[in-house]
Amino acid sequence: MRYPDGGGLTAKQRAQRERVRFEAAEMFAAGAPPAQVARRLRVSRKSACAWHAAWRADGADALCSKGPSGCPSRMKPSWRAWLEQALEEGPAAHGWVEDQRWTLERVVTLVARRFHVRFSKPQMSRILHQMGWSVQVPVHRAAERDEQAMATWVKETWPRVEKR
Repeated sequence: MRYPDGGGLTAKQRAQRERVRFEAAEMFAAGAPPAQVARRLRVSRKSACAWHAAWRADGADALCSKGPSGCPSRMKPSWRAWLEQALEEGPAAHGWVEDQRWTLERVVTLVARRFHVRFSKPQMSRILHQMGWSVQVPVHRAAERDEQAMATWVKETWPRVEKR
């Protein structure tokens, strides 16, 4: 099943679904058939039947959450902390002096140099998104920003452009 943000369920959402399954287990123990459980809990009959079969075979413990699906990320939490700090330092601190923009390619290269693990651009985009970084919106103002030149442009050039 795909989720809109592409990230599956959060821990809170998994816990909520687990509570629903445990409620189903209580209903099964009270003698309710899967069809009735499905109606009362507003889930599909297929899910209720699968839960009933698991509950019959192994009890309520069989309905526990198995945690997030998929392989665990190769990006370790300590690496994420280091990457957060490295991103805050800016690209110039890591050898990119031509401009002060982080691109996915640069972040992938930075991580590969440091940890000898190469992530694809989509993987790195997901990791950055999970860390709260956006590749589209700069967090800080450009280091090259010249306030005096901007003020001069607003006072001298803009009035001429506006007259046209």
